[in-house]
Amino acid sequence: MKATFIAFDGTTTQVEVDEGESLMQAAITNDVNGIVGECGGSMMCATCHCYIDDAWLEAAGPRNDGEEDMLESATSEVRPQSRLSCQVKMSAELDGIVVRLPETQI
Repeated sequence: MKATFIAFDGTTTQVEVDEGESLMQAAITNDVNGIVGECGGSMMCATCHCYIDDAWLEAAGPRNDGEEDMLESATSEVRPQSRLSCQVKMSAELDGIVVRLPETQI
């Protein structure tokens, strides 16, 4: 399955993502600039903040419990499309997902 990350400067990186793998882990494994993931995916920071492309919002599902609180500490603007990429797990429904990255994470 594939995910496309679009950096703030417009740089596009497409990566392979395994079923059940988080978008954050896929980004870190593939050296995608713009995802830090300081807490390693335990939802204790907001350094994996991303914007799910509008076309994929429904498939990505709603924010998880606690995600809203963590997003309050994000350094970039929080939008309706904002998610913590550690909380978005890859599935067949998300194959081809497009994720935009904020200007800064820290």
